[in-house]
Amino acid sequence: MLKVEIDKALAVLKAGGIILYPTDTVWGLGCDATDEKAVARINEIKGRPADKSFIILLDTDSKVQSYVTEVPDVAYDLIEFAENPLTIIFSGAKNLAKNVINADGSVGIRVVNHEFCTPLIQRFRKPITSTSANISGQPSPAFFDEIDADILAAVDYVVDWEQESRTPKKPSTIMKLGPSGQFSFIRR
Repeated sequence: MLKVEIDKALAVLKAGGIILYPTDTVWGLGCDATDEKAVARINEIKGRPADKSFIILLDTDSKVQSYVTEVPDVAYDLIEFAENPLTIIFSGAKNLAKNVINADGSVGIRVVNHEFCTPLIQRFRKPITSTSANISGQPSPAFFDEIDADILAAVDYVVDWEQESRTPKKPSTIMKLGPSGQFSFIRR
């Protein structure tokens, strides 16, 4: 069942489509983080301003350097020892769709440890976007059954995994990390 869902989501991502999928935090809308058209479609689906940046998900910390010009050594320790999902905002984003990157050149990256996301990203071999599955300005749905019908209808594939889960999940901690290792918390 899990492999089948990963295969279906992978095919949609490779075709430039949008998936609605479970993550290590809340349900998300995802696409190829290097595909500007797909990213623009997520903004349309959410009714979200085009200048708002995205979080990208990676399956391993060894890939961070592929999308950031300078990775402070402390980043690897933060990722390894984080007890809860941690998104780190790095400056100097590269190799991503322009509309994923913040106006200041930064990007939020989360290395996931999740039974669906991790193998999906491994097989896709590219980062995927992660933004909460809600209309912009509305609360993030805590559970699958709280996702707006318009979102469900607009995506190319709804992953049939963890839809019945009632395990509470919350958004990740967000930390901004400078090139010299200085950091500040954006969301705890």
